[in-house]
Amino acid sequence: MGLNKDLNPSNGLQGSSYLYDYGTTPNTRTAVAQKVRILTPAYGSKASVLLQMGVLSTFTPQESRNIETLRGIGFGDQIAELVPSVTEPMTGNFERALLYLSNLWQATGYAGGISGPVRSLRHHRWPFDIEMQLVFSSLADYDLTGQAGKGYNGAGGTFTGGAKEIKYPSVTNDPNNNPGEARGHTAIITLYEACWFNQWSVSNINRDSGMLMESGDVTISDVHDFSSDYGEFLATGNDVTIGQFGSSRFSGSDQRGGTDFITG
Repeated sequence: MGLNKDLNPSNGLQGSSYLYDYGTTPNTRTAVAQKVRILTPAYGSKASVLLQMGVLSTFTPQESRNIETLRGIGFGDQIAELVPSVTEPMTGNFERALLYLSNLWQATGYAGGISGPVRSLRHHRWPFDIEMQLVFSSLADYDLTGQAGKGYNGAGGTFTGGAKEIKYPSVTNDPNNNPGEARGHTAIITLYEACWFNQWSVSNINRDSGMLMESGDVTISDVHDFSSDYGEFLATGNDVTIGQFGSSRFSGSDQRGGTDFITG
């Protein structure tokens, strides 16, 4: 078949054709989708390596859980407590341009298209992982580290271990060496683990269409920052038992009003 440049892992990307060329993005303090990187396993690559997907139009993770209401007879129309129930499995949605040499299934590790027999959800025998990198702008990097073009590296296994520096390949440098060889950005890493496709479709197959798009929905087993130890005593904020400002209902004094909410 020759060299398939649309499914030829290179420099952290799933392909090496012009479709995978990097461009520039604006620097703002607001997060922009142009900088977000979505990594999945490419079919034929090493099992431990996740690579950035190309021609991905959208990625939409979401989850929900029910909150049950506790009330008591004789206490009027009063909520005694809200009790969270178990969280529903997180889901995600991909929309990606269909390439002749690389379809959505090949881009998530399955032997599909020209690379194998997968044509249906029933052929998926193994789950896969998704990594999302929320990549900072130079402005945000400077605010965080005091230096543009250099990312922050949280130590593995620590409270800030879910933030890592993302290195970019060589580009044309400023003649005054600004930023010179510094070509990194901070990224907040989120790992979506053991994902299964539950829906797949191809849109716009009609006589008037041009580009064909693939869409796939996945159900996600777990989500984490890849570094922390998750468990009963995970620090998550709003913990009034260690002096953090949470809800007055959970504080030891259980006082309403007063001056607890007044600052400055």
